[in-house]
Amino acid sequence: MSGNRRKPPQGRGRRAAQPPPSPGRRAASRGGQAPPPAPGPEGHGRRAAQGHGAAPGAPGHGGRAEARRAAQGGGGRRRAAAAAASAQAGRRGRGRGRGVPERKRFIDYPRAGKYGVRRWLPSWKLVSGTCFGFFALMMGALGIGLLLVDVPNDELAAAQAQKNVYYWKDGSQMVVAGGGDQNRQIVGINEIPEHMRWAAIAAENETFYEDSGVDPMGIARAVFKMATGGETQSGSTITQQYVKNSYLDQSQTLTRKAKELLISIKVGGVKSKDEILAGYLNTGYYGRGAYGIQAAAQAYYHKDAKNLSASESAFLSATLNGPNLYDPQGGVGSAATPEKNLKRAKARWSWTLDREVAIGRMDKSKRDAIKAKGFPDPKKPKKSTELKGQTGYLVQLADNYIKNLPASEGGISERSLDQGGYRIHTTFDKKKVQQLQKTVEAVKKKNIDGEKRDVDKYVQFGGASVRPQDGAIQAIYGGEDAVKHFTNNADYTGVQVGSTFKPFVMAAAMRDGVRKPTGPEVQAPDMRTKVSPKSVYNGNNKIKLRNYDGTVWHDKDGREWHQRNDGNESRGMINLRTAMQYSVNTPFIQLGMDVGTEKVKEAALDAGLTKDSLARTTPTFSLGTSQPSAIRMASAYGTFATSGTQADPYSVTKVERKGQVRYEHKRVTKPAFDRPVADNITSMLETVVQKGTGTAAKGLGRPAAGKTGTTDGNKSAWFTGYTPQLSTSVGMWRVNDKAKSQKFLEMYGVGGQKSIHGASFPAEIWTKYMKQALKGTPIKKFPVPEPIGEKVYGDGASPDPTPTETSAPPTPSDEPSQTPSDKPSETESPSPSPSNTSCPPFDPNCDDNQDNGGSDNGGTDGGGGDPGGNTGDPGGGDPGGGDQGGIFGGPNSYRRE
Repeated sequence: MSGNRRKPPQGRGRRAAQPPPSPGRRAASRGGQAPPPAPGPEGHGRRAAQGHGAAPGAPGHGGRAEARRAAQGGGGRRRAAAAAASAQAGRRGRGRGRGVPERKRFIDYPRAGKYGVRRWLPSWKLVSGTCFGFFALMMGALGIGLLLVDVPNDELAAAQAQKNVYYWKDGSQMVVAGGGDQNRQIVGINEIPEHMRWAAIAAENETFYEDSGVDPMGIARAVFKMATGGETQSGSTITQQYVKNSYLDQSQTLTRKAKELLISIKVGGVKSKDEILAGYLNTGYYGRGAYGIQAAAQAYYHKDAKNLSASESAFLSATLNGPNLYDPQGGVGSAATPEKNLKRAKARWSWTLDREVAIGRMDKSKRDAIKAKGFPDPKKPKKSTELKGQTGYLVQLADNYIKNLPASEGGISERSLDQGGYRIHTTFDKKKVQQLQKTVEAVKKKNIDGEKRDVDKYVQFGGASVRPQDGAIQAIYGGEDAVKHFTNNADYTGVQVGSTFKPFVMAAAMRDGVRKPTGPEVQAPDMRTKVSPKSVYNGNNKIKLRNYDGTVWHDKDGREWHQRNDGNESRGMINLRTAMQYSVNTPFIQLGMDVGTEKVKEAALDAGLTKDSLARTTPTFSLGTSQPSAIRMASAYGTFATSGTQADPYSVTKVERKGQVRYEHKRVTKPAFDRPVADNITSMLETVVQKGTGTAAKGLGRPAAGKTGTTDGNKSAWFTGYTPQLSTSVGMWRVNDKAKSQKFLEMYGVGGQKSIHGASFPAEIWTKYMKQALKGTPIKKFPVPEPIGEKVYGDGASPDPTPTETSAPPTPSDEPSQTPSDKPSETESPSPSPSNTSCPPFDPNCDDNQDNGGSDNGGTDGGGGDPGGNTGDPGGGDPGGGDQGGIFGGPNSYRRE
């Protein structure tokens, strides 16, 4: 047996004795085949690996021949290797037939090597990484946004536009007007009470003073809601609300929300908390058309914001949450009935008080005391921007006054005034304004009927009351309605004042004196003779007008002038007191020539009239061809009431803006006439009331002085008078203010009367109004005048005949007249009274019926003129010269001289 044994190959034992290769190397050498198990003793491992049909991994026990046969039967070494690889892959695939394993990506989703539900569930690494990346992205975007978005330099015009608030003399609110469309008045933080501030903070944003100004969660909720099409929401902090109201529009978009967030962050860094809170309370909408806490306080409680109580503040903070649902007067919609709103308002009010206690800003005892008093019911709403009736005229006067003040004295430009935000305190007395309006309307309703008489159409009234001591305008009547009749009849209208101008002629004669007939035209005071009321002048009709030196006056064409009197009556030689009493023209036109019309003009200016309302200084200047307003006439007569101390009329006492006083009126007076001059004028005008043309004013029942006036063609009539406490002027005329070409019309037959005089409707209105306006005030007498001047005699008068003292006239009336002028006005006065006329002076062939507006041919009271003795020829009217700027400047407004 041993001989038949084959000899083992060379080196076989050496390889068998060597350690087996590592599994990794063997696997590599076999093309990835799994390594066989480690060899056992006697080298059985190899044969086992080569054995045919042996189980994988099982130890082999066959010989080499068996192994060769197994290998050859299985297709060789390659087949055996492929079979082994397939078996190994089968083990890896766990019987699922899968091949090469999936390779993981940077973002492992869906998850590699996971199957079923686990494949689609993100790992914690993926989740945390995604969150971190999103956060980093958002922070980066926020940083870029903060760099790119700036806080706007200017707040929205709508948030800045405010109304102006006007106050009566007693401090109560008169009207809110001007400025933007919204009723807004901005006040400083110091004018907002602390309990109002804390009520808003407690209800809206209790961490206001601690937070950064934004609420990220609130913004996220709002963005999510809008992105998903849900209900729109706003930012939740006070800062965000302030930014939205002040810098952005009210659109609900993602872009606007993003801007709101970014600007809020920046605003929180550049503005103080108090600035932001004040801005929020000043821009929020509280209902009733009120924007801002000041407007809201007036709308709901008729008081300023600084005077709000803690209880009222708690309610107003509720209106910021939705005024339509919290105004107890009701809102829009079935859910906003007064009953439902009141219930909601009470609940919110109570809750706000509780919140103030909760955040430590109100004691429980105080809250309980407030609740015990009950809900602070707001006042009934009223329209705050009403400019109907007289209110519009009052606002116009106040605006014109402050716009025409010099900037150094606190004047405000028209542009600044239009921007609003001013609190304007006026001199207007609410009761007196109402009394004057009611009196005019009562007299008009009783006597003027445009449907019954065509001549009653277009009748206008104007009037004003001024306090003589300082010039404060107490009341005006500007016309029927400021929204229907746009011209303020109390201010400049171009209407001539007639014989109410005669006191200024007398004042000049008493103060400056008449010129010496043998002296030059311009004479020093020592050459002049001051005139006494006892002085005698020729009161006859159609006397020949003379120069101061006694020569006959001629116009530039060489014609004489003969002045007419009321009813062509001749009064003979009368003293000046009597001439004033019955408003006789001839003495005063000659007196003006003797004194000099320039001196008469100076006296009128010193009394308080304005240069631009005065006519040219022709002879008829002394008879009232000038066109001062009712306000200026009342003020000028007030100079006589104060014994010669003059004060310009004014309508505004104080102007405030943002808590600061921008203007405050200071009483300024100046001596215009010596006391004897002014007191003697008053004494003469008392005679007019007691037994002259103004006896209608006797019904006042207290000492009064006044003068009637009627102009040529019966186109205007006046009564101006005063007591020591109040001076009032009332005028009446006819003009179609809607006509394209406006003319003053005759008043013959108006009210069923033959003609209209100052002694008729104007004196009636004056008396009835003054009686009400002075009710309850002490009755004061005028001072007894000192003797003044010398008894002089005018041309045609003589110390020998006894002058007529006080002969009674047929009727206490003023008849219209015609008077001369050097030439027609070349300057048009503003509507409604153009003052050009086509007639040359003293032209007997010219039809003066074509006169227009304020250039009535004449302007006198009770008589007319006659050039060269040609009876009935028209005299040339003389309108006020220059820029007809009214009292405070601008057409139909005032101007300060």
